[in-house]
Amino acid sequence: MNPYLITGPALISFSGGRTSAFMLHEILKAYDGKLPDDVVVVFANTGKEREETLRFVHECGSRWNVKIHWLEYTADGYDEVGFNSAARLGEPFKALIDKKGYLPNAVTRFCTSELKVRVMKQFCLNLGWTHWTNVIGLRYDEGHRVLKQLAANDARKERWTTSMPMAKAHHTKRGHVLPFWLGENADPINLTHDLPQGFDLGIRDYEGNCDLCMLKSRGALKRLIRDNPGISDWWQEREASITMRSAKATEAGRRFTTEYSYADLEREVAAQPFMPGLLDDENYEFDVECGLHCAPESEAA
Repeated sequence: MNPYLITGPALISFSGGRTSAFMLHEILKAYDGKLPDDVVVVFANTGKEREETLRFVHECGSRWNVKIHWLEYTADGYDEVGFNSAARLGEPFKALIDKKGYLPNAVTRFCTSELKVRVMKQFCLNLGWTHWTNVIGLRYDEGHRVLKQLAANDARKERWTTSMPMAKAHHTKRGHVLPFWLGENADPINLTHDLPQGFDLGIRDYEGNCDLCMLKSRGALKRLIRDNPGISDWWQEREASITMRSAKATEAGRRFTTEYSYADLEREVAAQPFMPGLLDDENYEFDVECGLHCAPESEAA
């Protein structure tokens, strides 16, 4: 049976990256271009997604004629927005931090669990669903994450059962996702050939959907800060605001990363010349799919 034939009720979690977009394309193809009424597509915007990500999500919906529900966290639940009205200044993320009184970090990733997982859960509950399939783009080459999610399914602690059709189809990043989007192009920025689909996300892996996600390597963060002046301002402001006003925050809760602050990174970039090896990090491939690899490992929704 085609693993991309999803039985509803089901929510397709679209992170805004190439992998989950490939998955959505294959699901649509399995249904001859039209999803069943009880299979919905959701993109949860944190307000810190790159503009390229927002354009990519919008273009996938427009080109493929599929309704994508754009959701954003609010203190009372969520709002449904669209490409033009989507937050671009970190408003949902800031609202969550203000409510919590401390910052997420690599261990306590409440940014994913609250801004994405819980928002999607509430959306499904508002549809009247009591149990559903949660479809995520974990690939065959992400075996340890797939196994963790299968274990979560066995535990049956949630209202949903997670489906990973890309893993079942043995679809991988190098063998399927990148050729689908980039074809013969080695670099998504400096194109040398036509794009197979006529469009693409247009960012490199280390850049990621979330502009300065704390899970990126230190080298990747410094490269992004160097290449995008002002990009760390929002992150520095959040760390400074927590340090000044919150008695609830422990030392760990006052920084996104315990080893350094974003102000430290800014100072390092200003003081150091560019070093070619800054991006050497085994995890950089996963940065682009924010929400896919974090969610199974974050706090339960």
